[in-house]
Amino acid sequence: MTLPNALTFARLCSIPAILLLIHGQRFGAAFILFVLAGITDALDGWVARRFDMKSEVGAYLDALADKSLIAASLITLEVVGLVPLWLLVLVLFRDAMIVGAVAIAWLMDNPIPIDPLRVSKANTALQIGLVAATLAVPGIPMPALEQLLPLFQIMVAALTTLSVAAYFAVWFRHMS
Repeated sequence: MTLPNALTFARLCSIPAILLLIHGQRFGAAFILFVLAGITDALDGWVARRFDMKSEVGAYLDALADKSLIAASLITLEVVGLVPLWLLVLVLFRDAMIVGAVAIAWLMDNPIPIDPLRVSKANTALQIGLVAATLAVPGIPMPALEQLLPLFQIMVAALTTLSVAAYFAVWFRHMS
């Protein structure tokens, strides 16, 4: 196992603890663990590129870890009333549409390469930032940040929408 894959695997393994902390309303601890998981997301990619440790399995694991961390955290935050349902539905819908498009391409014997777009990387970073900020507000009281959360949510919604549109533009070009 390479170091980038070990970091990605650690991020995957942190998810149950983060969810239990959120559910138990231990938001400060959830924030710290979530931020550490977010750091592994940046670090695993940097290590893979810097030390030529990129791998196909690593790319798939990284995407799985990112989507699992964000989706599971947002679902749990919605359950405890800290994230609006409309935002959760939008984020999950985007991911389902992308997975569905990739599956359709494979089923039609026209596989599309898995290559994240810049807008998608920015979207993932913004979603991680939103989850961290949402955890920080009750965990480490920050009144100024609390006032910015609705704007942050709208920014995530806009970038999520732009991201799915960009992926479908690539997918339609690929499939035609």
